[in-house]
Amino acid sequence: MGNQKLEKKDRMKIPRATMPEQDPRERIKNFSEVPFGLTEELALTEAARCLECAKAPCIAGCPVEVDIPGFIELILDRDYAAAARKIKETNSLPAICGRVCPQEEQCEVVCILAKKFKPVAIGYLERFVADYERNNDLVELPPIAPLTGFKVAVVGSGPAGLTVAGDLIKLGHQVTIFEALHKTGGVLVYGIPEFRLPKRIVQAECDYLASMGVEFRKSTVIGKSDTIDELFEIGYDAIFIGTGAGLPNFMGIPGENLIGIYSSNEYLTRSNLMRAFDFPNYDTPIIHGRNVAVLGGGNTAMDSVRTALRLGAENAYIVYRRSEAEMPARAEEIHHAMEEGVQFHMLTNPVRFIGDDEGKVTAMECIKMKLGEPDDSGRRRPVPIEGSNFVMNVDLVVVAIGNSSNPLIPRTTPGLETNRWGNIIVDPETMLSSRQGVYAGGDIVTGGATVILAAGAGKKAAKAMHQYLMARKDSLVAGS
Repeated sequence: MGNQKLEKKDRMKIPRATMPEQDPRERIKNFSEVPFGLTEELALTEAARCLECAKAPCIAGCPVEVDIPGFIELILDRDYAAAARKIKETNSLPAICGRVCPQEEQCEVVCILAKKFKPVAIGYLERFVADYERNNDLVELPPIAPLTGFKVAVVGSGPAGLTVAGDLIKLGHQVTIFEALHKTGGVLVYGIPEFRLPKRIVQAECDYLASMGVEFRKSTVIGKSDTIDELFEIGYDAIFIGTGAGLPNFMGIPGENLIGIYSSNEYLTRSNLMRAFDFPNYDTPIIHGRNVAVLGGGNTAMDSVRTALRLGAENAYIVYRRSEAEMPARAEEIHHAMEEGVQFHMLTNPVRFIGDDEGKVTAMECIKMKLGEPDDSGRRRPVPIEGSNFVMNVDLVVVAIGNSSNPLIPRTTPGLETNRWGNIIVDPETMLSSRQGVYAGGDIVTGGATVILAAGAGKKAAKAMHQYLMARKDSLVAGS
């Protein structure tokens, strides 16, 4: 099927593709990816729904401004590898973004079709072409500019750092990524479960950057092994900080130090990065609860509660102090959790944890909430209902109420300004910090956000860093 054979009115009648996926009864027994991806036939049919709008609002809706009509047209031409390369002109991580980005809030929400029908499934199509290119060994290296002689250090290998590295290596700069953990990918490997983002996909994206010349140094904690100032001293000309929001937040209520209460960071890191789910191949200790409560309503909470089910929980609860309408998690993730049997306790907030004589959590006292006036986030503020306390029996609790920015680099970098939340302050257009030659982006700047927003910040930073370095080159030439 191709759009050249269909009038616009006929394209509008094509129903949006439904992604084939594992049956919920089967998938809660494994960690394999839930959606299977579009078949070629489904991809072609879905691509034919694109109206080829002259102004293409979907491009403006994308934080990295992917040429969406352009890559969809290449799908209709059945040139899937070229479609993937078209995306990579502005987005280095299409296989990742096609899986975990909230397209429904960005490029798809402004799709013209969405005014009367369902929008084009842009994310599904992005995943299809990226997977096709990789699975058929059609990945090609982009043109690399002649070496500029400048060295750039990228601290952190999450989506912001990977994007900066990919853009700057193409411009001829020498790029080294420093990663604190023993695997590259940052939050993509420690924070997102295998069933939502297989680690081989992340590794393939990192391998792609390495093949372009990006150097990766793992198990290197900048701020301890070397400071930002010491990186300059050993010859780096510009530095990008993309260390993320890895400091877990807790509720500060009685009993929070009981055995069996995890931060979502620790719980997901043990399962994802340290592969506790893959026992006995990996003997990483993790508590297997029968009655598991996950506190929070974001994507991390959904990842945690769905992980608990796959690790054998008989009852897996989401405990959230607002209603479902206020939940920040993607609708798709909430839907998948509900399909899998997760039990939702909305308008509910813990007030204390109860333990046994061995210091292990056995229960959680909660209070019911009602919604009051909107707070700073624009969502209605939850207000406790006096006298509505009740007790839930739990033997594992995962606290997924958000994270704060990693404080290590700000603490060890004199003159690096941060706000009251510990986020690095930058110019929003250039991502330049208060230190010359030091740029930052992603969750270390915004707090916990999305993969594609971090990638967008990385693109801005790379552009500004290139301009900064080339201006330095011009001044050096002029002064010689």
